Amino acid sequence: MLPNEELLHRFYQAFQRRDHAAMAACYHPEATFEDAVFRLRGPEIGAMWRMLCERGQDLALTYDHVRADDTQGQAAWEARYTFSRTRRPVHNHIAARFTFRNGKILTHHDQFSFWRWSRQALGPLGWLLGWSPFLHNKVRTSARQGLDAFMAQRGISA
Repeated sequence: MLPNEELLHRFYQAFQRRDHAAMAACYHPEATFEDAVFRLRGPEIGAMWRMLCERGQDLALTYDHVRADDTQGQAAWEARYTFSRTRRPVHNHIAARFTFRNGKILTHHDQFSFWRWSRQALGPLGWLLGWSPFLHNKVRTSARQGLDAFMAQRGISA
């Protein structure tokens, strides 16, 4: 197995254990992360994983299709959890793409259907407006504010 494949396995195995510190250690100091909700840099990435791991008490994660070479990689993963704001169950399917530098993750991009996620997490509101930029931006803003508050409470600086 190539070193970056091993890195991705380490990352997802730490995620399965909700070991946010081990997850954060997989990232390069100049790393970026992007998905339908977050656009993060450096220490913000580890803070996001910490927040999700600490709050996701019923989080269950599976992953497969890990592939990586010296410069790029990919994986598929699924998360099952209860969305805290609505107490609704979510089963999210994510396709992840990565680039690497010096044995660490440099860029991480997770792609999933925001509309599918919003229908599960938000119920009728997500069903009606999950396709709309309005709801997408509202969720993105709320998530960013939540991460900023989480970081401030724990003295984590970006």
